[in-house]
Amino acid sequence: MRHKHSDYMNWSKTESSARFNLATSGVASFPLRELPVHLETLEINGDSGYGYPPLQKAIATYHGVDPDCVVESEGTSMANHLAMAAIIEPGDEVLIEHPAYGPILDIAHYLQANVKRFARTSETGWVVDSGEILHAITPKTRLIVITNLHNPTSALTPDWVLREVGEIARSVGALVLVDEVYLDAVYHGTPPTSFHFGPEFVVTSSLTKVYGVSGLRCGWILATPELAWKMRRLNDLYSATAVYPGLLLSVAVFKHLNLLREKARRIVEADRKLLLDFLTEESAFSAVWTEWGTTSFVQALDRNADDFLRKLRAEHNTSAVPGRFFEMPDHFRIGMGVNTEMFAEGLKRIRRAISQGQ
Repeated sequence: MRHKHSDYMNWSKTESSARFNLATSGVASFPLRELPVHLETLEINGDSGYGYPPLQKAIATYHGVDPDCVVESEGTSMANHLAMAAIIEPGDEVLIEHPAYGPILDIAHYLQANVKRFARTSETGWVVDSGEILHAITPKTRLIVITNLHNPTSALTPDWVLREVGEIARSVGALVLVDEVYLDAVYHGTPPTSFHFGPEFVVTSSLTKVYGVSGLRCGWILATPELAWKMRRLNDLYSATAVYPGLLLSVAVFKHLNLLREKARRIVEADRKLLLDFLTEESAFSAVWTEWGTTSFVQALDRNADDFLRKLRAEHNTSAVPGRFFEMPDHFRIGMGVNTEMFAEGLKRIRRAISQGQ
């Protein structure tokens, strides 16, 4: 039977909530009342066809690409689904990083891909090693899938490595799908989109993680015009038409991206300092440190991570994401950027649970 579910999304929707929620993946919600927009200009209905030109132009301008290369989507998850579905056929070989964000694997399995893996390791700071890809790729490989920043570790893969990956893909006629939804959480010296590195690159992203407007479901794909048109036609089978008020509000957000990003940055950086202090003091945990991103992937050194997290939620009302959803059961993911007071108390409760021998 075809794979038709996501264990991670089911857990996220039914078991992740807690008073002290460190299981988040994006920043705090940005309130509509703080967005400089006149609500009387919104409309419920309007024409968007195969894209809403003002939003396509805003996305294209932001990335420095032609609007014909922009495909709108309902968030990054649908962008990944559309991109992969347009590129591969059942049985095609797809090379995906390990550890990987669960829903990316779920999409590949749903599409009946022949999934192969290449390793990211903590020893190299979780950065993509092009040598691992070269070792794993075959003439049958149709697509290589990478997240940058890496979900769950927030590792940033340098541009020169991504260019090497592009050359490897080109040598066998494959494409490279890079999920860049977290890339703008590199707040200083933000890298350009890898879409500029060559026609073999396909990029997905959205406003959901770094800007606090997940409810708009404003996502997109960057692809060559021919492939982009194929994705738009394929989307007739999925979303068909977008929510029109969401399109209008998304255009408004693009006019004020720095306002939203700066508000989130202050919280993320405050939380990151607290987490660094915590990890420095607590010998029970270890993590590869990054100066960017909204998530950290923490290893439990002397205890069962799943058991610890279950007790942490049940007895201390605090949650984090089990590493089993990233194929690393001795780890867990902590999210930053929502509320620093809440985050600090969550870390205190983790410390308390450790002191109680849990």
